[in-house]
Amino acid sequence: MDTWDVGAVRGRIRRMAAQDPTGERFGAESHRYALSPALPEAEIKAFEETHRIELPLDYRSFVRQVGEGPAGPGHGLMPLTTSRAEVVEGEEWAVDDEWEQDRLPGRLAAPFRLTEALPGRITTPAEELTPGTLMLAEEGCGTYIRLILNGPRAGEVWRIDPDWGGFVPASPDFRTWYTKWLDRT
Repeated sequence: MDTWDVGAVRGRIRRMAAQDPTGERFGAESHRYALSPALPEAEIKAFEETHRIELPLDYRSFVRQVGEGPAGPGHGLMPLTTSRAEVVEGEEWAVDDEWEQDRLPGRLAAPFRLTEALPGRITTPAEELTPGTLMLAEEGCGTYIRLILNGPRAGEVWRIDPDWGGFVPASPDFRTWYTKWLDRT
């Protein structure tokens, strides 16, 4: 099983918060360097069974051992099982609709249709390109970070920026993507 050094991850986030007491770092105002408790195995398993998927091991172990966010890249890691809108009452974002769309029956289990990057402006609606992926974070202005759940690209982290950047790989896996954020100073 893939493991995380929980103390090291949480310690690094505490140091990041201490170095940024006014929340000036991009996304800090949203995630506030907070980490929710780890999810119980039963809750993760129920999510996987409900959506007929297996989460990539490095992401699955993160939510099981460390927590499901929000401290993380962009405006923060999106929760797996409880919507951000339920956690942060009275604060609605477009990202909440994206989160809800991912939970539609069959969407996460659907095949991921891309086999290669799709750079540049995208004319295909994003909702047609993102089945088989799980939104991890929002970077602002309609740009999302998504975890590929199935097919030959399973486990990779991709960025979708329909207006400028396309739908392209951002990281080979969740661990690399999240650790890169932790290591930024």
